[in-house]
Amino acid sequence: MKVRGLPYKNICLPEGFSFAAARAGIKASGRPDLALVEASPGTTAAAVFTKNRVVAAPLEVGRASLAATRGRVRAVIVNSGNANCATGKAGMQACQNVCRELARLLRVHANEVFPSSTGIIGIPLPVEKIVSTLPELTAERSATKQGIADFARAIMTTDTRPKLACATFRSGKSAVNLLGVAKGAGMIHPHLATMLVYVFTDIAASPADLKLLLTNCCQQTFNCISIDGDTSTNDTVLLLASGRSGVSLERPSARKDFSDALLRVCQSLAEQIVFDGEGVKHVIHLSVEQARNRKEAGQVAQTVAHSLLVKTAWAGADPNWGRILAAVGRSGIALDPARVSIQIGDQIVCRGGMGCAFDQKRAHRALAQPRCEIRIFLGRGRATIRFLTTDLTAEYVRINADYST
Repeated sequence: MKVRGLPYKNICLPEGFSFAAARAGIKASGRPDLALVEASPGTTAAAVFTKNRVVAAPLEVGRASLAATRGRVRAVIVNSGNANCATGKAGMQACQNVCRELARLLRVHANEVFPSSTGIIGIPLPVEKIVSTLPELTAERSATKQGIADFARAIMTTDTRPKLACATFRSGKSAVNLLGVAKGAGMIHPHLATMLVYVFTDIAASPADLKLLLTNCCQQTFNCISIDGDTSTNDTVLLLASGRSGVSLERPSARKDFSDALLRVCQSLAEQIVFDGEGVKHVIHLSVEQARNRKEAGQVAQTVAHSLLVKTAWAGADPNWGRILAAVGRSGIALDPARVSIQIGDQIVCRGGMGCAFDQKRAHRALAQPRCEIRIFLGRGRATIRFLTTDLTAEYVRINADYST
């Protein structure tokens, strides 16, 4: 099985999907801001959404549509530049109007259209601009690598580059393809992030099986990344299966291969999101080890990853292990500090809750690299979690200080 990211020439094309993008005039920059996927009849779907209690209109509509169709989707419509969140009944009606008009053009049911939005919160969705662009958008759809590339760019907001990953495996004489497309660079935090992720595959699968595999996969990937500790209102991970490969998920060997491929595609997308984080200079591979269970390890990882003092130390490549130890201590875990050790790069810098001799220049050089590994040993058990996070730079502040203006 192969898993690939960019460039576009390496993109695999799952059968049963066509893509398009257009300019609807939502973004002030004039860049493409409306994207479409059309799925073949019989396509099944499952989704995972944000845990934020403030939820955007497209999530409400999409959730209800999946329930109404029992996991059947014929089209995905995404706009960028406007979140359509905190827009009241007008926002819901605008989203529903877009779905109805697209359904009319594609000759499908409105409930079979899955909407997504990303951008600024609290601004009315320019529904007239979107609806008037739909004929052009639908006319442009194609099952090509260029169509995928256009789709990936149109869903971007503060991203500096599109994010794609794909995998292929064989089952008998048939090939099964998976293609993942994501956007996200800020408001990144478990459960989920300002993140839209779409995974397309041509395997045949029930919505229930897709939901089980997707949920398990997200726990190990998108729920193990954080840039700034903020969970957005629009986060969605959608998995679509066209069934066009002729391979069924009910085949045990295919199920295992598909599960592995889905995990690798989502891992790649998660890493691409973190590496494209707003203002990020250093990506930290944070491991919390010797915990009693994964939940405990995750609690410690999130506390460390969200500490402003820790993140600014990482920005300066400062091996200030005391900040990390202090964050571990306030994580809410009833640990014994005398059992805690910390490693930066290839050096133990704190042993048994106390400082120990280490080469500070070498630790600084390790943190100054684009990637650095930091390991925290709790001395409580055997559970481990691996978490991707970042530093916090002045550039992040600049980007977000004037985001809406």
